[in-house]
Amino acid sequence: MEDVIQLPAEERGPAAKRPRPAAPNPAQEEQQRRAHVETLAALGRRDGAVKLLEELLFGAEDELLDRLVEQEEPAGASLVDEADDGSGDSEEDEAPPPASRAAVWVDEDDEREEEVDMTHRHRRDLARGEAESTMTNQKLQLRMREQFQKAMGGAPSWADSKKKKKKKDTDDDEEDDEEELTRRTGNFVASSDRLPGGVLRMKKCLHANGARPSEDRLTTVQFHPSAQVVMTAGLDQSVSLFQVDGKTNPKIQSIHLERFPVHRARFSRSGDAVIATSLKNKTFYLYDMMEGKVTPVHGVRGLNEARVKEFSVCPEGGALLLTGTNGYLHLLTLKTKEVVRSMKLNGDVVGVAFSPDGSKVYANSEDGEVYVWDMRSSRCVNRFTDEGCVKGTAISASPNGQFLACGSQSGVVNIYSQEACLNSANPKPVKAVMNLLTSATSMTFNPTSEILAIASRDEDEAVRLVHMSSLSVFSNFPVSKRKLVYRAGCLDFSPHSGFFSLANNKGHAPLFRLLHYKNF
Repeated sequence: MEDVIQLPAEERGPAAKRPRPAAPNPAQEEQQRRAHVETLAALGRRDGAVKLLEELLFGAEDELLDRLVEQEEPAGASLVDEADDGSGDSEEDEAPPPASRAAVWVDEDDEREEEVDMTHRHRRDLARGEAESTMTNQKLQLRMREQFQKAMGGAPSWADSKKKKKKKDTDDDEEDDEEELTRRTGNFVASSDRLPGGVLRMKKCLHANGARPSEDRLTTVQFHPSAQVVMTAGLDQSVSLFQVDGKTNPKIQSIHLERFPVHRARFSRSGDAVIATSLKNKTFYLYDMMEGKVTPVHGVRGLNEARVKEFSVCPEGGALLLTGTNGYLHLLTLKTKEVVRSMKLNGDVVGVAFSPDGSKVYANSEDGEVYVWDMRSSRCVNRFTDEGCVKGTAISASPNGQFLACGSQSGVVNIYSQEACLNSANPKPVKAVMNLLTSATSMTFNPTSEILAIASRDEDEAVRLVHMSSLSVFSNFPVSKRKLVYRAGCLDFSPHSGFFSLANNKGHAPLFRLLHYKNF
């Protein structure tokens, strides 16, 4: 408003009908001009916010996404994968999605500093000392994130914005469409990248049985088929269960079997029981984990054997395949504790392996011959000689039905195609692994059939991991100049290959985190 000078009433004349404005003040004009500019800028921002909200609610997805990318994408973000050589240049239309997106809606209740009771049994392990009886929600989330990352061997790539990867292929229209969809909606479907060869990314963890090492040679290590649990057993007459977290691996339970050095222990197919056998005993034990009950099985109807030592859990039904003497294999049902049928081959049986569906069983004899049996008809459908084998020692079949590995006393492991083993009388191995110098006594494939673990219990550090895609041995295991595994008698992978463990003659079960796999 302008200043107005009012004349006294006596000085007003006919000519003074309107007030005369005062002389302009430069300082006041400048102040008024700045106020007008600020008001217009505020109105512009308000209009922009309203327009952005309208676009969010009623469409204009492309413009909104481009605006968010321009505002929130960190400067200098790299498009090169850790394993990439950096020789390729990225195109402008293939920029990665922003590392973080600003929340459209913020709930004030989420930011309240609520105290959480840390004495609850589900949160007790997260507290560090009695002083932390309560904790804020934000601090509890941070503590849980730290514990998860330590258990997984570091932050997985899907949880670390700095390690997000994006493949590009300008020549493939389908991949371009997929990347555009990922750019718009986010990568909600996990991609199963193939395991690279050469060097296996892994991390050494605390021993799986570190909370209770065996006092004698460890004969068994096995991961539970569905729970995050590992079992160990050995000649100290005990079977122990541990929770696998990669950090402390706390003991869950340990049972002692009087005068029963455990030669072999296995989870049942459903995972609710453990079967344990000894060296020179016809009796074997069943441990019901749900009821915590240990039941000795003193006699099996229809079994004419002096001892029950080697066995395998059948993939179908509650049955065991017992390895007897003189080439006999006996199928035993756990429900009735009786032998329902038997199969015989020439020579002593040194190992058995099931096909993925359990319809076929491969039996390796001491004479170096491999028999293929049909489990439903108990009929031998094929038989062949393991190439170059004088004395067989072990056998293993891949879960995907592609490979069959046969070990020999010389340390050579022949890898065959399962299809050839079923249909050919003289199959040729696709690869002969000669990295072991002593008898190959233990072999197992990982659940994805990408790794074959082989070992010999006759020599320290005699463990190798074979990359199945390239049929080559990983060069970084075992670690050179650092003895870790000693003489391994049993090998196993966790259900999703996140962990690998073995049982050695020192009573320990070394545990390794395979960083390529994101799940347990």
